[in-house]
Amino acid sequence: MEDLLDRIGALPVGMALGLLFLVVLVRSHATYWAGRAVVAGAQSAGESSRSPQWYRTTVAQLGRWTSSHAAQRGLDLVRRWGAPAVTVAYLTIGLQTAVFAAAGMIRMPYGRFTLASVPGSVAWAVVWGTVGFGAFYAAVSLVAASPWAAVGVATLVVVVTGWLWRRRLLRRAGRRVAVDETPPGA
Repeated sequence: MEDLLDRIGALPVGMALGLLFLVVLVRSHATYWAGRAVVAGAQSAGESSRSPQWYRTTVAQLGRWTSSHAAQRGLDLVRRWGAPAVTVAYLTIGLQTAVFAAAGMIRMPYGRFTLASVPGSVAWAVVWGTVGFGAFYAAVSLVAASPWAAVGVATLVVVVTGWLWRRRLLRRAGRRVAVDETPPGA
């Protein structure tokens, strides 16, 4: 493990950032094209009942994903903000895939998607190439120095994440109750 970390740390910064840039660019463009394929597949599956069963099953599964909360949020963001939503999505956690797939699903022109994805990919590579690797090295050093400290930090992260998630769910439930109690015509 130490040898692998030494190899990663020995890469020139420019090379590491370039590699990260390419990885995230390929991932986002693959997700964009998957979003376009979902729409094309749904249209062709609806047109022909002679499609193979595996194809209809896959389209149905992707259709269920597109009705999920995350996918709807991604669609809403791309419809409202367009290409800037794609650029900013690179700096989010939990929305990237939804926004990239949504851009494909609404058939955002590929050139526009590409122009929006380049600065986002650069920002993602810089953040993960600096802060991300720093956090990774710190975690590995912590585990190597004191496994019990690592367990304590991991427990703290889980507790704080659970607390934030619960707060969000309660806030969302409160909004639903407030909306449901709104009198008709108000």
